[in-house]
Amino acid sequence: MRIIVFGATGMVGQGVLEACLRDKEVTDVLVVGRTPTGRVHPRLRELHHEDFTDFTAVRSQLAGYDACFYCLGTSAVGMKEPAYRVVSYDFPLAAARALLASSSHLAFCYVSGAGTDGTGRTRMMWARVKGETENALLDLSPRSFMFRPAFITPLPGTKAKTKSYVLLYRLVTPLYPVLRRVVPGYVTTSLLLGQAMLQATRHGAPRHVLETAGINALAAARPSS
Repeated sequence: MRIIVFGATGMVGQGVLEACLRDKEVTDVLVVGRTPTGRVHPRLRELHHEDFTDFTAVRSQLAGYDACFYCLGTSAVGMKEPAYRVVSYDFPLAAARALLASSSHLAFCYVSGAGTDGTGRTRMMWARVKGETENALLDLSPRSFMFRPAFITPLPGTKAKTKSYVLLYRLVTPLYPVLRRVVPGYVTTSLLLGQAMLQATRHGAPRHVLETAGINALAAARPSS
């Protein structure tokens, strides 16, 4: 499989990238971003790109891939809706349209989050915008899969970019074993998220919108690599 990853330098994306590089069936990983990952791997290539609303200049380099794992995102804290919408709606839709134009079979796996609302009735701005994004992506392709994780434990040595998240994960991550036993349907890891995406690419998923419990079940169903 050939995989494209967006957001590979973030807390979630680092785990997803690691899952791809560990999987023997993944022959090629292309990371698209503004910041280098710092990773060196024989199956990893990086494409620097600045304008995430327009992929015309690099469209030829995005052709021929089997899946896109879209992990790019930002916190809504302190953001007005227009600015948040650019990152959380315009960016992923531009990427999906560019990729599907050259690879109609491509699986598009998008990370939104627990609480995302596709009905448009919520008062939470971020949940409504991400719900609109999910709906638009699902309309674009029958091979679109939405991932709504709740609490995500990062890979050891990685951390979130948002300061408030750094503190939260510093406090809660040591409790992961306990949380996994007490509330398993709300806890996953960035690595399991990546493994679930790989499984969705290979064999599809029971639903196109997956909450944490579904993500963990899908990851557990993966063949050993």
